[in-house]
Amino acid sequence: MHLMKLITAIVRPHKLEELRLAIAQLGVQGMTVSEVMDCLHGARSKVEIAVSDSVFEPVMDAIANVARTGRGGDGRITVCELLEAVRIRTGESGEAAT
Repeated sequence: MHLMKLITAIVRPHKLEELRLAIAQLGVQGMTVSEVMDCLHGARSKVEIAVSDSVFEPVMDAIANVARTGRGGDGRITVCELLEAVRIRTGESGEAAT
C-alpha cells in the first residue's frame, strides 16, 4: 500500500508564486491556498498539498527552501498521513487523485 501525505505550510504571501513554480517542476498538479492571520506576524498564506510518498521529500525540501528568508515569521510545515483521496471530477482515487 502506498501512503499519501498532506503537507500544510504557513508561508509569507509574497512567496506563493515562487512556491507554486517550484512544486510544479516536481510534477505536483495543485495546491489549496487560504489566507490566515498569525498573531505575531500578520497575514500569512496556508498552503495544503496532497502528495504521494514518491515526491514527498522533494516537495518538503522545495517548500522549506522557497519559504526560508532567515527572518522570524518564515512559517511552519506540518505533515499528516492521508488514508484516501478522490478527485471529484474524474473519480480517480488514491495517488492518482493527489
